[in-house]
Amino acid sequence: MSMKVAFIGLGVMGYPMAGHLAKAGYSVCVYNRTQAKAQTWTAEHSGSFAPTPREAANNADIVFMCVGNDDDLRSVVYGDDGVLAGMLPHTVLVDHTTTSAEVAREVAEKAALQNIDFIDAPVSGGQAGAENGVLTVMAGGSEAVFAKVQPVMAAFSRFSQLLGGVGSGQLCKMVNQICIAGVVQGLAEGLHFAKQAGLDGEKVIETISKGAAGSWQMENRYKTMWAGEYEFGFAVDWMRKDLGIALDEAKNNGATLPMTATVDQYYADVQALGGGRYDTSSLLARIEALHKK
Repeated sequence: MSMKVAFIGLGVMGYPMAGHLAKAGYSVCVYNRTQAKAQTWTAEHSGSFAPTPREAANNADIVFMCVGNDDDLRSVVYGDDGVLAGMLPHTVLVDHTTTSAEVAREVAEKAALQNIDFIDAPVSGGQAGAENGVLTVMAGGSEAVFAKVQPVMAAFSRFSQLLGGVGSGQLCKMVNQICIAGVVQGLAEGLHFAKQAGLDGEKVIETISKGAAGSWQMENRYKTMWAGEYEFGFAVDWMRKDLGIALDEAKNNGATLPMTATVDQYYADVQALGGGRYDTSSLLARIEALHKK
């Protein structure tokens, strides 16, 4: 393939996502704040690395980004060493970071001044989804630009959907995180109840997962939750960041999110227990810690 792409940010999501692009035959140049990780990626995959976002973006047809938050995004997009300084007109900037819809619209406006198209495209599926190339992509932007990037994103996703204009992808991701928060809290309470009732957790889940209570969280997390193991996936610190974005957006659009606000505070309790890097299923750890008091 002749298309050149850049990937900015090689965290637990970006590293495998960039790898899938390389495996699909694209010419990939990566940038990471810690250059050693970019060097490791280059040794593992066909591709190259650059010392700045600007140099990584130079001559790229599409620049993908997956960093931490709004401020991280701004730090790699703007300035003399930012991607916008290296991109050519009529190329596309795609952001897979989970951010506010506000910053997505801001970056889109700045990019448009240089005739650069922008798509906000947060993902769902976690580290395992990134590693297996089966992420779900929620996108915001124009239909024409989305049509350009969708076949390329297929290298690391199994489903992608355009939800509307710029910012719509981020708003959809907020819905995603709101729903996950409620499901995980319900699962945590259910497993706690099962333990207190002296039930066989394996048999309980085998039974109820076949009915209306079944969920991805139940299928993929109940065993580790039952065992009190919380090192498998999306961290509590990042979930609180995402729920905070959703709660802030709710203030703007008038949505009422009592459950989300409550679960966000439960995650704050997990952080206070030293579980900021636990995965999101650790809501059960909070319940069990309270039960022991």
